[in-house]
Formats: sequence, C-alpha cells, structure tokens
Amino acid sequence: MSFTLKQSALTVSNSVFDKRSSITCRSLFLPCLNLQNNPKRTLLSLSKPLYISSFQSFNEKSVILCKAYEADKSPSPAAAEAKSEAAKSVKIGIYFATWWALNVVFNIYNKKVLNAYPYPWLTSTLSLACGSLMMLVSWATKIAEPPKINLEFWKALFPVAVAHTIGHVAATVSMSKVAVSFTHIIKSGEPAFSVIVSRFLLGERFPPAVYLSLVPIIGGCGLAALTELNFNMTGFMGAMISNLAFVFRNIFSKKGMKGKSVSGMNYYACLSMLSLLIL
Repeated sequence: MSFTLKQSALTVSNSVFDKRSSITCRSLFLPCLNLQNNPKRTLLSLSKPLYISSFQSFNEKSVILCKAYEADKSPSPAAAEAKSEAAKSVKIGIYFATWWALNVVFNIYNKKVLNAYPYPWLTSTLSLACGSLMMLVSWATKIAEPPKINLEFWKALFPVAVAHTIGHVAATVSMSKVAVSFTHIIKSGEPAFSVIVSRFLLGERFPPAVYLSLVPIIGGCGLAALTELNFNMTGFMGAMISNLAFVFRNIFSKKGMKGKSVSGMNYYACLSMLSLLIL
C-alpha cells in the first residue's frame, strides 16, 4: 500500500481510474493506477500509505471508482460512526449488566437486614442516608464533579422525590413481608403500569404490539401471586404500590426535569437526598 496523494493533488475519494490505460500496480490491495498517460489526473507520490475504504466498478463505462484515505488520517465518517455506535451499545450493555448484578446483591442484603431488624421505614431511611453520605464525600473530595443546581431545580425535583420515596419504602415493606423473589416478580409488572398510566393520564398511544407484550407480563405476575406459598397481602400491596409510585416518578422526571443539565449520577444523588429529607 504505497500510493498516496500529494497535498495539492486531486482527492482520492473522488478519483476515477480508466482500466484501458497503461497500468502500474504496487500492491494486491490497491487498484491499478494510471501513472503514464495522464499524470495531471492522478498526481501520485510514493510517500505515504493509502488504504482503500470502498471499490466499485462500472462495466458500461469501463472505469473504476476508488475511495480511500491516507494512513495518517482517520477512516471514512461512515466507518467512524458505525464504530462509535457499536462502542455505545457495548457501554450501555455493561451499564445494564452492572445495574442488574448490584441490584441482586442489594436485594439479598436488604432482606438479611430486614430479617434481623424488621423495621422497613427506618431501613429505607438509613439506606438513603448512606447513599447521600457517599455522594457528599465524593463531591467534597472531587471524586465526582458537584452539580450546578439552584432553587428551581429542587422545586422541579420535589414531586419526583415524593414518588421515589413512596416507591422505595413500599418495596422495602414488601420485602420485609414476603420473599425477595416474589417482590420482584410483582415489580416486574411495572411496564404494564407505565403503559396504562401513560395511556389514560397522559393520552399517549402505543402500537398494538406493545399492548400484546403486556399479556405475558401480567399473566406471569398473576400466576406467581396465585402459586406463592408464603403469600402476604401486605407484601403484595407494597410491591404494587411501589410499581405505581415508580411510574409516576418517571413521568414527573420526564416532564419536570426536561432541560436540566445534571448528570445521571448527580441527579440520582440529589433525588436520594431530597427523599431522605422527606422520610
């Protein structure tokens, strides 16, 4: 791969080479280039490597369209964009996997605490207090960048925090009465609550496929409730209230926090602190 353009030469990505002309080839990975009959058309030097990004032949005109970029330049925008999208998908996947794993650990230890100390309201308060303290320390030590917020931000966050507080406490109450697995089976019905609330309160419409996808979710939750050996109405209602509260939290967050430039971590930290004050 030894052909490149001089700085003042014709752009390679728009060059067209005639297959009928006398040809010189330096690599199997490059198209044959005309160096004899039309020197003004190619203006090639042998100083920098050239990489092919696309190669297309037009039989009716007997020409080849060659798109390429130099070794010291970035790949084509399309290739860079595809690479960026792939990296973004992997990053989101890692976030989901980490969230799921930590959520499992949190629920198991939460249940152990509630078995030894069955006071869900106080347990919820201490949980929020620990999270808030960790974020305050992170801000003070510059591990995390403190958010730039004002009174308007806290006003918009307040209804979100109220819904978050209700959902958090209700889920903890549920876990104190029934098995962790049962609580989270019921909480997996949150998508159904989200669609129903959005449809009747916000007037949003969804495709039929969305409504059909709710059938196995609702059916699975109902079957789990009917077959649960240690069924407890308080635990069941706690999980249901938690579902509804978190749906309203998402709605309030979407409506009230639009345009607020706060990162996800700092947003959740402020939400936890305000919930702690409410409790």
